[in-house]
Amino acid sequence: MSAYDRGVLRSKILGLGSYVPERVVTNEEIAYLDERHVRHETKRTETTDEWIRARTGIEQRRYVPNDESTTCSDLAKWASERALADAGCSASEVDCIILATLSPDIHFPGTAVFLQSRLGIDGEGGCPCFDIRQQCSGFLYALQMADNFVRGGQYKRVLVVGSELHSHSLDYSTRGRDVMVLFGDAAGAVVVGPTETDDPREGILYTKLGADGSGAMDLHLKVFDSKKMPHIQYNEKWGVPETMYPQMNGKKVFLNAVRAMNLSTRAALEATGLTWNDVDWFVPHQANLRINEAVVHYGEIPPEKVLNSIQLYGNTTAATIPLTLDHHRKEGRVKKGDLVVSSVFGAGFTWGAAVFRV
Repeated sequence: MSAYDRGVLRSKILGLGSYVPERVVTNEEIAYLDERHVRHETKRTETTDEWIRARTGIEQRRYVPNDESTTCSDLAKWASERALADAGCSASEVDCIILATLSPDIHFPGTAVFLQSRLGIDGEGGCPCFDIRQQCSGFLYALQMADNFVRGGQYKRVLVVGSELHSHSLDYSTRGRDVMVLFGDAAGAVVVGPTETDDPREGILYTKLGADGSGAMDLHLKVFDSKKMPHIQYNEKWGVPETMYPQMNGKKVFLNAVRAMNLSTRAALEATGLTWNDVDWFVPHQANLRINEAVVHYGEIPPEKVLNSIQLYGNTTAATIPLTLDHHRKEGRVKKGDLVVSSVFGAGFTWGAAVFRV
């Protein structure tokens, strides 16, 4: 009997929800956009639809309105409301919020407290709020926290959210195209709560996470550097410096992502005693369709059980797992009670895998 077979009190996903902005930005259009997302008559970035599809599999992504009216916590609120409705519970029942993002509303305080206020559950008796910064691995990191909080009896309704507003922090020029074309805006959320069962294949079966800080600077966004005085370095003569935008060693990220996601997926199956015959869906992080195709190939995963959404939404970082599940649920593929294996990889480097029922 494995460690995942013991105990009566388990956690489960009670509700699922997501939100994407209305504006669709195609590969063709993105080459003509400036930093305010205004389309020009001539290209601003040397890229094409063919170039983007060949390297990433992305066809389009979603952007918030370019009127500076939307925040990361707004996206989180709208996804959370849908997850709460799906769970059949009210915001007042939430006794813990865990929000994963790399695009917070402001530097501090954390975005989870803004989400709490937007949900109308702030005040002296407000629930604890956690912000976690594990980038593309953030949702599974948050899910593991929620799982342990619920199993331990600490909380009964944990709102787990991945929310990202990427479109305001990208380099809309040829210099930044390798990163800029990848990202979109979105949020996804789940409500995690307790269930009493002796069935080891119910609820959240397994989570395991990892990190390797030696890869930290292979995918990063500095913006500021606390050892500098002042900590934000800017000179009008320079224009906007590269440190204001995400930087990526694409080849190294690609290779490490394929390896880590493959190994973590295999470890999840071994630890739970499952085979692909037992599993309904494999949901990888949506960073790059080519990464996912390689993971499926080397992991010997049945292609018909793989769910992707990056073609439509781009990389939405901490939101990709719940967003992908909710997208395919709306399409009629994912059903209540389906067993999911999910694997992620992100900046840090961080990674992880989870097995759970939706």
